[in-house]
Amino acid sequence: MELLIMAAGMGSRFGGLKQIAPFGPNDEFIIDYSVFDAIKAGFSKVVFIIKEENYEIFKETIGARVEPHIPVEYVFQKMENVPEFVNIPEDRVKPWGTAQAIYCAKDAISESFAVINADDFYGRDAFMVARDFILSKQEKEYATVGYEAIKTMTENGSVKRGVIATVDGHLESITESSIIKDGERVLCKPLSGAEEFYIDFDALVSMNMLIFDPTIFAYLEEKMPEFFRANEGNLDSCEFLIPDVLDQAKKEGYAKVKVLHTDATWYGVTYKEDTENVRTNIKKLVEDGEYPNNLWG
Repeated sequence: MELLIMAAGMGSRFGGLKQIAPFGPNDEFIIDYSVFDAIKAGFSKVVFIIKEENYEIFKETIGARVEPHIPVEYVFQKMENVPEFVNIPEDRVKPWGTAQAIYCAKDAISESFAVINADDFYGRDAFMVARDFILSKQEKEYATVGYEAIKTMTENGSVKRGVIATVDGHLESITESSIIKDGERVLCKPLSGAEEFYIDFDALVSMNMLIFDPTIFAYLEEKMPEFFRANEGNLDSCEFLIPDVLDQAKKEGYAKVKVLHTDATWYGVTYKEDTENVRTNIKKLVEDGEYPNNLWG
């Protein structure tokens, strides 16, 4: 079991690299807790997807902490890692999206793996749920770990979440939406511009904790040229996103996509104002004995 951590994005609303902001009692990063939980769950390797220009700072900070405890590999999400026919706009700075990020790791991953974001605190239970699925899954059986919507919210504004619909425990659709608490329910505004809708607090949303096996790389390689041909007039802003690829793989019958459920509470910094709340909650987890006071000590 391997863990792929997507850390190539910059936290624009947070105002810097969220991945290296201290949150624990001994200046631990959120990413430290994810790696710690992954080790506890039995993952055997961590692969970081980063921007090449951030390599040194990741190596000196995150790498220095976790490399003594688990094998680590670094992979760069490069703008050039796309089909040869793509004319990359000169002013394009933003990476091509989560699906391209995962594709960039194809030479570093050799077994079933989980994918997470670097700046999300997923909770121990989510890693255990992912572990249990990986140990029993079949080839081309993927999964998304679903969180109860209310456990992924912030008091400081709306957040973007993939609202999950299921049929018999398998993924029917993920609607990327801006969600916010509205009374006793959650108001969802699809990013596509489709009609707004409501969900209950315990409805499941995706936090980009996904599970694949290496068969996903061949599918990404097949679909990437289709994506770029369809977006030839939109190369300045288009993104090759993993929820869209998951949906397509399911519809085409390439893979089954199961929806797993975790009782964990998500913590993260969408806005600067979230910082103290995350620190307070991590401190409480430490006080409750969930994590040692000095995580790597």
